[in-house]
Amino acid sequence: MKIILRTILLSSILLTTSCATIISGSRQNVEITSEPTSAKVYINEIEIGNTPVQKNLKRNQEYQLVLKLDGYETYETKLEKKFNAWFIGNIAFGGLIGIIIDPITGAMHKLKPEEIDGNPKNGTTYKTEGGNLFIKISMDIDPNSEKIGQLEKSE
Repeated sequence: MKIILRTILLSSILLTTSCATIISGSRQNVEITSEPTSAKVYINEIEIGNTPVQKNLKRNQEYQLVLKLDGYETYETKLEKKFNAWFIGNIAFGGLIGIIIDPITGAMHKLKPEEIDGNPKNGTTYKTEGGNLFIKISMDIDPNSEKIGQLEKSE
């Protein structure tokens, strides 16, 4: 009886292993900040708020990221899906189900800002920490914009 129980337990562990889904999940928290702050953030043409802002995004698709702020050039980049190394755990631990589940849930991917020649787009810095993605964007002043006044503090 103990052998049967152990066999069932071991089989269920091996068959239900899907490393990337368990470790990373099918969504990734993305936090976007800008310099200066309060830029409007659009993901796939939908306004999600002003910087700093965070959004929990599905890992199995790419996103168009746009920041707009009066007096500054519009900033555009992509959040691309890249390979998540946790997916390899399915092969190492024999997780046949994980090899199927991780691509379906998107957990075999992680989101990263678009890179040009191996470097993030100019003005973009980012880091990943604990599965979260932190993006900071330095916006350039629009040379065509004209300053028409300055607010002053009242005393």
